[in-house]
Amino acid sequence: MTDARAAIDAETAFVGTVAPEGADKLDTAKLTAWMDANVEGFRGPIEVSKFKGGQSNPTYRIDSPSGRYVLRRKPFGLLLPSAHAVDREYKVQAGLYSTGFPVARQYGLCTDDSVVGSWFYIMGMVDGRTIWDGSMPSADPAQRRATYFAMIDTLARLHNTDVAAAGLGDYGRPGNYFGRQVDRWTKQYKLAETETMPEMERLIAWLPATLPEQTRTSVVHGDYRIDNMIYAPQNSDGDRPEVLAVLDWELSTLGDPLADFTYVAMAWVTENGGRSGVMDLDRKALGIPELDEVVERYCAATAREGVPDLNWYFAYNFFRLAGIMQGIKKRVIDGTASSSHAKAMSERVLPLAERAWEFAVKAGA
Repeated sequence: MTDARAAIDAETAFVGTVAPEGADKLDTAKLTAWMDANVEGFRGPIEVSKFKGGQSNPTYRIDSPSGRYVLRRKPFGLLLPSAHAVDREYKVQAGLYSTGFPVARQYGLCTDDSVVGSWFYIMGMVDGRTIWDGSMPSADPAQRRATYFAMIDTLARLHNTDVAAAGLGDYGRPGNYFGRQVDRWTKQYKLAETETMPEMERLIAWLPATLPEQTRTSVVHGDYRIDNMIYAPQNSDGDRPEVLAVLDWELSTLGDPLADFTYVAMAWVTENGGRSGVMDLDRKALGIPELDEVVERYCAATAREGVPDLNWYFAYNFFRLAGIMQGIKKRVIDGTASSSHAKAMSERVLPLAERAWEFAVKAGA
């Protein structure tokens, strides 16, 4: 598939809404009554549509006379332990919103399954644009460069946020982040395992034996990349790109900020394919900064002297992605996956595991 075709497919798969069907339908009468009682300023009636994106936690658009809202809920059916924690998504965004960090306004969390069939929360809808393709085909070099730097600057702002001031001092344990994450994703992978993969078995043994030292603690987003944020509409007058909202906080916790930074850095070791990778692009011609420039900018904004060798972190991040995709693969097999592109995503487990082991070898495995 060509990059252009992949970009078009990404737009088709992820952008816009569809009418909820079957199990995705919500009880609008119960939802309206709940919003009337719990959402400040709300007025019905409502119209509900489902976003094409939002693979893990199904996400809906709600239109009403009082405005537009977004609902995110847990999937229906049997779920893996600690997965799909919409209450944590709500808490972290509410806390960060209070500090002025760019996230959507949070209106309410519902832990009563009888309303729509699972826990959910309501937040404001942020108007803007999402960049699905890291090559940014419609932008000029200056806009691309500024957009990438805005993404890095926003990440640095997250990692500089005073956790206590945001009311998130109890949002996670402060130490041994990578140890806990390796353990978590090993367990999640094993719970969803459908076949034996030698690369995953080697990684499960090697990663916990080679953990890097954690020197800082911050809010960690857990899935920070160019297509998980909303930017201000693109303009032609040279204004600096602005991040209006960071999305998809399901994997967030307190942890090592290098987890987020090295996850972003994976774009530079991932082929584009119409998505966030930039490894195979002519970055100089496009205006996309090189990885060493991104490292320098992030370090300057967070008062770091530098970052460690990235190979261990890349191995860990590809391993974690393989674990996430294995969970999706299991849901496809069980018939509980949320979106139509879940099957294609589930086929990425082995390639991700192989890539993770390549970086483990580079790191000395």
